Amino acid sequence: MPQSRPVIVLSRPLPDMFTAALEQLGEVRVGPADLAGARIYLAAGVDSVPAELIERFPPELGLIANIATGIDNIDLPAASARGIAVSNTPVVTEDTADLAMALLLATCRKLSASERALRAGDWGAGAGMLGTRVHGKTLGIVGMGGIGQALARRARAFNMTVLYHGPRRKPEADSALDATYCEVLEDMLTQADVVSLNCPLTSHTRHLLNASTLAAMKPGAVLINTGRGALVDEAALVSSLAQGHLGGAGLDVFEFEPRVTEALFDFDNVTLLPHIGSATAECRTDMAMRAYANIERFLETGSPLDSCT
Repeated sequence: MPQSRPVIVLSRPLPDMFTAALEQLGEVRVGPADLAGARIYLAAGVDSVPAELIERFPPELGLIANIATGIDNIDLPAASARGIAVSNTPVVTEDTADLAMALLLATCRKLSASERALRAGDWGAGAGMLGTRVHGKTLGIVGMGGIGQALARRARAFNMTVLYHGPRRKPEADSALDATYCEVLEDMLTQADVVSLNCPLTSHTRHLLNASTLAAMKPGAVLINTGRGALVDEAALVSSLAQGHLGGAGLDVFEFEPRVTEALFDFDNVTLLPHIGSATAECRTDMAMRAYANIERFLETGSPLDSCT
């Protein structure tokens, strides 16, 4: 009797080429309505995998393959309780660091507001919009993992002083990037002209930037967030911007995305992007290939390539 093919359920329709590749590994279904017999659930990083969905998974489902680096869209305790492995696609480092640097430059130099003025036919308003210098300033990085270190390399090319905060010191960053570790977050915030959030969202980092820590930032400092939206208390951010304490913010992620806090649209010194840190053709291809590799490895060995559990 022929052996049945493993069932792979996709959280949403994915590009035809990727779906065709997955069909070489097993039977592909789209949407969580039909989970019977599924071995793998493939989630786009924007799709939630809550406990209620995990409870519906059949006993044979052993892997949630996430097409994203972050895994905060998945209820990890629920997956762990069922013995389900979780994998991610940690191949977005350079592209996300590129975007973080682009946001830093765009926000400090008010590129978005200047372009809007020019498109509206107001040359004078755009030309007269003064930003702030980037080279030689101090950058504070929260989260000196792969993306944080990649951003630090870019910042050093602009002759920026690099400080960083995280749960532990990274000696390799200290030497290779001439970076300085700040064990206490507020110690870094009081020194940095620009603060970039590059850490994962956890119960410990949710609202890491709140009314108190935003107030600790230097007057006129700029906040960049390409990590996760809920790292920042957006109500407190709006208040800090409205009071003129912060000099600006560059945001690729939002606390309530896809909804953006309405008041953020009112600030000319805020650059807003729709979560496009990994949005290059090359990076998305890399992510798809990595997700495929995780599924293939799981089917061969019972463990994914990039296990997060």
